[in-house]
Amino acid sequence: MSLVLDKTPPSAIALSLSSLLLGLVTGYFLGSGSSIGLFASSRKTSSKYSSALTPKNQKSSWPNSYDVTPFPDSAADEVKLVLVTRTDLGMTKGKIAAQCGHATLACYKALAANPVHRPLLRRWEGSGQPKIALQAKGGQDQLETLQALALSLGLCARVIRDAGRTQIEAGSHG
Repeated sequence: MSLVLDKTPPSAIALSLSSLLLGLVTGYFLGSGSSIGLFASSRKTSSKYSSALTPKNQKSSWPNSYDVTPFPDSAADEVKLVLVTRTDLGMTKGKIAAQCGHATLACYKALAANPVHRPLLRRWEGSGQPKIALQAKGGQDQLETLQALALSLGLCARVIRDAGRTQIEAGSHG
């Protein structure tokens, strides 16, 4: 006994729409899986990203001779800007806010100027530009120690020196 089907083959439009739908669904699930690390592989870290593999005599891209090294496998880590302000200078809240604005812009410009560090900057921007504000009660010495520590860790660190036009002495490290 033979069975003959009297169905017509699907039209070109039906095939196109089903292919489009299948592609969209597949892309969605692959993208979702990738964003949660489902397809993470044990890739070797490129030598341009590894501070341990960077020669000590290599010329740095930062004017202070330190380099920020964004590691590709640390994309899940939080990126935050930490603002440290001296409280011994007696600045008003408005002056502190202005100095923090100067420091934020200085760090932003430094990171944006170097193409290697732009992915780190984009991660910070993409996460809402989180900031932490801290007080340095130990004066200029404590601020310089914190800056040296940050730079030794390869972080972008900028100290804002006041012009002395409003509240505090010119050249003060705020």
